Amino acid sequence: MPATSPFRSRLSPRAVHKLVGMRLCVFSGSSSGRAPAYAGAARGLGSALAQAGIGIVYGGASVGLMGVLADAAQAGGGEVIGVMPQSLMDKEIGHPGLTDLRVVGSMHERKALMADLSDGFIALPGGAGTLEELFEVWTWAQLGHHRKPCALYNVAGYYDGLAAFLDHIVVEQFVKPVHREMLIVERDLDSLLAAIASYEAPIVDKWIGRGTT
Repeated sequence: MPATSPFRSRLSPRAVHKLVGMRLCVFSGSSSGRAPAYAGAARGLGSALAQAGIGIVYGGASVGLMGVLADAAQAGGGEVIGVMPQSLMDKEIGHPGLTDLRVVGSMHERKALMADLSDGFIALPGGAGTLEELFEVWTWAQLGHHRKPCALYNVAGYYDGLAAFLDHIVVEQFVKPVHREMLIVERDLDSLLAAIASYEAPIVDKWIGRGTT
């Protein structure tokens, strides 16, 4: 990792070693959203990952936050792998300048390949699709299907309401506290990447039994 990486000083040598050569899957909106901060965060994330030598796996689009992220990473010399179903390629929204654009047959294949190619997951602001993608990989982590970090990049408080709801479902005993803690939520980019680098998956059972608190 380059010495100029802005978050290196926050990490232990072991965490720095873990980040080098990683690929992170980034879920994000195909729109740019209302607030300029969202595009700014996508641009900053793409640039930071490229600078740190961390590859990006994403949905392959040239539009919205997806396009902003990819353009910034490409401009910084980073590896960017897009994965897009043929149905969306037919709508001509695939990014033409990626390191690698893989075309698959369905949305299910898209998500599976993105997960297989990645060492962790970040959700930028986005809509239902972004949430569905992040919640699926977080659920897989709870079930022990992988031990990769899952994170919400809470740009400008975008995910404040969701984070509060997730705390609520813990109180109502539909999610264990340890599983809630598996989902990283950070407003600051440096803190987000530090948390991903330092993540260690717990070893716990998924199920909450009768009488469990």
